[in-house]
Formats: sequence, C-alpha cells, structure tokens
Amino acid sequence: MSITAEFLRRPLMTGAVAASSRRLAYAMTESIGLEKARLVVELGPGTGVFTDAILARLAPDARLVAIELNPVLAARLSATRRDTRLTVIRGSAAELTATVGGPADAVVSGLPWTVMPREQRRLILDAVTEVLTPGGHFTTFAYLHAAWTPPARHFTADLARRFSRLERSTVVWANLPPAFVHRATHTP
Repeated sequence: MSITAEFLRRPLMTGAVAASSRRLAYAMTESIGLEKARLVVELGPGTGVFTDAILARLAPDARLVAIELNPVLAARLSATRRDTRLTVIRGSAAELTATVGGPADAVVSGLPWTVMPREQRRLILDAVTEVLTPGGHFTTFAYLHAAWTPPARHFTADLARRFSRLERSTVVWANLPPAFVHRATHTP
C-alpha cells in the first residue's frame, strides 16, 4: 500500500500523490519545540513520514495524537507504529478540539489545504488556534509550484490573520514536488 495507491483509490480523502520526503519531515519538525512538548497533534499523517520525525524528537513522556480521515491509512499507521506515545484517531481534523482533550504545544499538518473547500479550511484552522497553547506552534507545508495560485494565497492570508508570527522556510528541493514549510506561532 502506498500513498499513490490511496490517492488513486480515494482522491478526495488523500491529498498527496507521493509520500513526503524525510528532508521535508525534518523541515516540518525543526524549531517548533517538540523536544519540550507535552502534547503534539498531527493532522493528516498519511503513511507516517512526519509521524516518525515527530516521535524522534518527542520526550519519552510526551504524547502524539494523529488524526487521519482515510480509514486505510489510519489502520496502517496504527498497525505499523508500536510507540506508546502515539494515538491514531480515524476522524476529521475539523473535530480536533473535541478529539484532542487538552491544549497542544504543537500541531503539525500534512493536510491538502489548497484543495479543500474554503469553509472547511477555516473550520480546521479555527480548531487549530483553539487547541494550541499560548506560544504554541503550527507547521504545515505547501508545494512550490502551487504557491502562486489563488487557493494558496488565500491559505497564507488565513494563516497571517490567525497567527502572530508566520515564517516560510527555504525550499525543500529534495521532495516530490519541491515544497516549503509554513511555521506559525500562536499568541492569543
């Protein structure tokens, strides 16, 4: 089972055609305080590339809650990761607040923001800001080739409205397609 096969089987539930690279996973998880986090949430873990990078940085007593909409990917992630810090939940990121059960120090997202309906995107971003602790971090990525499109520009504007600090990483060329990371800090 690959992310490509799941994309072909369920294109509306699976936003990526290819799995993200380890270099993108590193860029997604650096400089967001995962080493000191108590609770981290991952939205759209897919095949677990970001999951593994998060777990590599987490303290032994921290928790990672991964929320995956695709039932096949959620089951596969649960079956292949034996880390007691990880809880995989099959569900929607829009239900983040009810699902997590506490404030999160960081939210890492692999969701396909530019292909989802604008209202759904807003609901999820509202839930992210609601669940994040003051000073908490949110990271997600965008493909370089689509950065100029209206949905991508709207998404960046949505981030800028919700977060006090927004940064964009350098391009991760060792990803298919090349991508960059949005890093946002929550200050209510």
